[in-house]
Amino acid sequence: MSASLSSPSALTAAPVDFSHVDTWVFDLDNTLYPPGLDLWRQIDMKMRAYIANFLGLTLDEAFALQKGYYRKYGTSLRGLMIEHGMDPDDFLSAVHAIDLTSLEAAPALGEALGALPGRKLVYTNGSRGHAEQILAKLGISEHFADVHDIVSSEFHPKPHEIAYRGFLTRFDVDPTRAAMFEDLARNLEVPAQLGMRTVLVVPPGLAVNPADREAWEHEGRDGDHIDVVTDDLTAFLNGLRSA
Repeated sequence: MSASLSSPSALTAAPVDFSHVDTWVFDLDNTLYPPGLDLWRQIDMKMRAYIANFLGLTLDEAFALQKGYYRKYGTSLRGLMIEHGMDPDDFLSAVHAIDLTSLEAAPALGEALGALPGRKLVYTNGSRGHAEQILAKLGISEHFADVHDIVSSEFHPKPHEIAYRGFLTRFDVDPTRAAMFEDLARNLEVPAQLGMRTVLVVPPGLAVNPADREAWEHEGRDGDHIDVVTDDLTAFLNGLRSA
């Protein structure tokens, strides 16, 4: 199975071989659903409000702290646990209580996932409950063998190497026979070093600054650690099937 990157969904310049892949690893938020649905913005706002209440800060102060911890530690939660000793359970429950009305079933994506040979796994810095709700709403739960969440990672988030190694060990994944799909380029650096195929999923048209992400989060899109960039996950997966 090799990917022909001549279709509109594939934005890199050279063909990449996926014929050896038997484990397919997908990030959740802004990867398995389009970022334009604004789900991540809801989570972002709930994190800001939670931090403000937890630490007695203004919303602006909480926002600055939230983003600073996110950049430094990989997740805002990790920073709050390290710097302030916060218990994560209530935080995860609160920030993932979002409105999923805009999220519609994705039968075409489900069909494309079902056609992939081998295991499909979700690997998220969010919670299992959040992932399960998203997968159920998309109608694609049946295609995934399991979910690896931030609790399973012992609160070590992507992009830290210890987090990926824990994931690989838990599911007995040979990284040289695996592919990882992510919306953040920095989260693909370690997978590439470990030997995984890497696919960066971006907004349609390769938008450089969608509203739900900060500019620095787009850094590294042109890095050598990214094998493929696509702005249409379903079309890309269908391209693998037909290649």
